[in-house]
Amino acid sequence: MDAAELDAREQIRDLVARYNANGDAGRFAPMLDLFTPEAVMHIPSGSHRGIDEIEAMFTNAAKKTGDSDAAAAAFIRHFTATLQIDLVSAEEATSRCYYQVLTDRGLDHWGRYVDRYRLDGERWRFTERNVTVDGQVAGGWAARNSDD
Repeated sequence: MDAAELDAREQIRDLVARYNANGDAGRFAPMLDLFTPEAVMHIPSGSHRGIDEIEAMFTNAAKKTGDSDAAAAAFIRHFTATLQIDLVSAEEATSRCYYQVLTDRGLDHWGRYVDRYRLDGERWRFTERNVTVDGQVAGGWAARNSDD
């Protein structure tokens, strides 16, 4: 592995971590900056194209987190594991990993991320994120908010 490949892999690992940390904290502006303008996010209920649609999806989910609604969660924490990165070229990469989500009630849901990235200037960004939910706790936050 050469230095450029090592740098790309480390930047992509950091990108995935920043996505989770910023999203969980409700810091949507820095999280959205991790996507290219034309990025696509696929979730079980549908696809969201471009920054405006992706932002609307996260804003809607945030309304159901940390409020007094019975479906709310006091906090959400995403954890990823077994991140496998494949460099397609010097400017394109893909990855796949597992994730699990904890709330104040414990393990809530889990699944896989399958992503595409592009080197945009000197940093890597998401061009596509595919979210698969492999399982969820009955009555948990994800189960009660599965229309998002």
